[in-house]
Amino acid sequence: MRRFWTGLLWALIGYVAGAFGGGLLVSLLSSNSHDRSLEAAMTGAFVLGPLAAVVAFAVGYVRAGRRQTGRETEG
Repeated sequence: MRRFWTGLLWALIGYVAGAFGGGLLVSLLSSNSHDRSLEAAMTGAFVLGPLAAVVAFAVGYVRAGRRQTGRETEG
């Protein structure tokens, strides 16, 4: 169960990083001149944020499992 919560914490951190980082990238790279800020906000919040959260959850879940099994074999 601890593995799941660790993965969830990583997912939350990944979502925030993906949403803000993705919004920044879209605002810098978009050729849209009419509503660039809205495009950046929506893409960050609904596309890049969730994608980063899924990847971060997987990474956190796997890393927590490796750390946990490492402790069991040492003791």
